[in-house]
Amino acid sequence: MKKVAIVMGSDSDLPILEKAIALLQSYQVPFVVHIYSAHRTPDEAKDFASNARKNNIGVIIAAAGKAAHLAGAIAANTTLPVIGLPIKSSALDGLDALLSTVQMPSGIPVATVAIDGAENAALLAIEILAIFDSTLLEKLEGTRKENRLKILEKDTLITNKYNK
Repeated sequence: MKKVAIVMGSDSDLPILEKAIALLQSYQVPFVVHIYSAHRTPDEAKDFASNARKNNIGVIIAAAGKAAHLAGAIAANTTLPVIGLPIKSSALDGLDALLSTVQMPSGIPVATVAIDGAENAALLAIEILAIFDSTLLEKLEGTRKENRLKILEKDTLITNKYNK
């Protein structure tokens, strides 16, 4: 199975990314985690992205706050899918990171999830890998079914309480 790479611009992003790590672990998806900055370690970030495919990586989650150029810098150096994860880390409540991540020029796509949306970043990475992995697909479908049943149970409780 291909690995998911999680790259963060700073170790201050780790508390958010631990949610993605936990989800990948629960699905038994192999992963690697690195800190590379688009601004402070541009050569290392480029080297990582350029070699990701030959290092058995299938999807990259790139998380950064503030100027948030990491996902774009990674995407510029690989043809693997890159998922941008904007991190709330400034006075602008993550809006700066969100806009920096979604405003990519034509030809360099970055899929972007919500500010601090680590779980969805991990799920999207798993969905991408599940295109070619039926075991992952079955796990995803099971999770969706469980989530559906939980909501229907809550609906029944609320309906019984208020719709008399």
